[in-house]
Amino acid sequence: MDDSLNKQLERERLLNQVTTQIRQSLDLSVILSTAVQQLREFLQVDRLVIYQLNSYQVQTGDHTKDLSPELDEPDPNPEIPVPQADRHDQIHGSITYEAKSSDAIASLLDWEEADRCFAQVPEYQQYYQKSIIHCIPNIKLYYQSSPELYSILQQKQVTAQLVAPILVQKQLWGILIAHQCFSDRQWKESEQKFISKITQHLSIAIYQAQLYAQVQQQKQTLERRVKERTQALHDALLAAQCANRAKSEFLATMSHELRTPLTHVIGISSTLLRLYSQPDNFPALPLEKQKHYLQTIHDSGENLLALINDILDLSQVESGKTVLKFSEFSLQKLAQQCLHTLRDFAKEKGVNVNLQIKVDQDLFRADYRRVRQILLNLLSNAIKFTPKGGRVTLTVSRKDKTAIFQVKDTGIGISKEQQSLLFEKFQQLDSPYRRQYGGTGLGLALTKQLVELHGGSIQFESEVGLGTKFTVYIPIQPLINKSSSNYKTSLPSMYTDSPQGRLVLIEDDEETATLICELLTAAGYQVVWLMDGLTALATIQLLKPDAIFIDLHISGQDGYDIVRHLREDATTQKIKIVALTTNSDEQEQSLQFGVDKCLNKPILPNQLLNQVESLNLGDKNYD
Repeated sequence: MDDSLNKQLERERLLNQVTTQIRQSLDLSVILSTAVQQLREFLQVDRLVIYQLNSYQVQTGDHTKDLSPELDEPDPNPEIPVPQADRHDQIHGSITYEAKSSDAIASLLDWEEADRCFAQVPEYQQYYQKSIIHCIPNIKLYYQSSPELYSILQQKQVTAQLVAPILVQKQLWGILIAHQCFSDRQWKESEQKFISKITQHLSIAIYQAQLYAQVQQQKQTLERRVKERTQALHDALLAAQCANRAKSEFLATMSHELRTPLTHVIGISSTLLRLYSQPDNFPALPLEKQKHYLQTIHDSGENLLALINDILDLSQVESGKTVLKFSEFSLQKLAQQCLHTLRDFAKEKGVNVNLQIKVDQDLFRADYRRVRQILLNLLSNAIKFTPKGGRVTLTVSRKDKTAIFQVKDTGIGISKEQQSLLFEKFQQLDSPYRRQYGGTGLGLALTKQLVELHGGSIQFESEVGLGTKFTVYIPIQPLINKSSSNYKTSLPSMYTDSPQGRLVLIEDDEETATLICELLTAAGYQVVWLMDGLTALATIQLLKPDAIFIDLHISGQDGYDIVRHLREDATTQKIKIVALTTNSDEQEQSLQFGVDKCLNKPILPNQLLNQVESLNLGDKNYD
């Protein structure tokens, strides 16, 4: 009676100690190592280990609510599976905790063959998930049908063993194993019940530690996101400050550039008005003086117009509304005209301007006006920043289908610190508050945009005090005209007998619509151009075209509403629809609304014709 009572008290003490550790500590390694050591001493076994599965993952969801499951009693009559050599379950894990009675007992930590023991037990997952404790008094008698497993256990000094599963949220986390190494052992029912309670308390500790680890991980993730968000806000603040400085510089720049010519215009015109309103009080102005005044007003007006045009051009290019108009022209004549335009400016600055032509094929195809604008911007900048007596050289060459324009000067140069700002809008390399040179800072930004609009590139090299060299590469552009061999030599009439297809264009921008109509008509299609979205649906139902090209921002009616009506109407739902878009986000939205294709603005001839060809309209006969 005394021995039984002492055993009972010892069990209660050990349970209380494990429970206290679980409540006081979230360090799983401390809880498990202490529990293994004390449990081995209580059971008086030679070795006690925990085998942990590598595949265990903490289960989240509804099961997480049950943090303290009831301590179920073990099954008094378990159906113990008989080892079979011909059945193998896949199991992967390792022995992570161990307690031994003496150093004479072999250690099983990092034992590589541990998996093979469980591979001999059929359906071990289903078996252990029933919380069944597996007791073997003598392994020699029990594993007679599995000599391989018996040999492995014998090598590790196992004579009798007890195996108890550790379940965490009804998932097998690991296995508690007690070994008797030198003698048989009959495992008492009270010992099995006690071990069952211990494993269930350990499962609570494991799950609690796993939840704590999840919380810590989420806390670290949250801290990382807070740092990232803080950094993003800091970057946004810096960007806002930079934008504010850029705005201040822009306002200072524009106020200077606009005020100067406006002062000339208003001041001189006011003087002339006073002179001619009171001719008796003022002497007559000499003819040369009058001419000088008028010339000053004219030049100031042209400067203002140039400033406004630069702003409008850059705005149109960035918004995708600029349409290139390709034509064939002479590279030599283009260069000569640019130098002639800037001849007086260069003479006034005392700068020598030279021209070098290195082309075998002089004719080139591109947007003449835009290429001329590119060269004028580069040449005027080079002249402006070159001191008196300096030299500016324009070199024009051609390599295969690419025209190369090089503008080299002997000017002030650009420092490495300022080179990153060269193509930024409203940026000048001298401060707007201590300006030495005029300009809005738009010229090079617009130049870069126009070059890239042609599919080309611009590069530069510069050294302070020695000068700067800009190199522009512009590929030859496609040309649609009567002489082009890729297209019909004669434009078909609007009601030709055998067109390639009948198309409707819904576009309120005249330049874009004209370009599309000319290209498609030259390619052999009938094109009807509609400028108003309000009458589009009725016209489409009347014409029954093969395809529709529609600007989604057409005036009069929302383009998405037109597409939706076309798709809902049985008479028009099979018509091909191509949306004219300006960005990728708009493309995705239009495809969801039911358009078949998307075409980016600005319209490029090759892309337009390839898009029409991909519709597979085929030959049609029309009434």
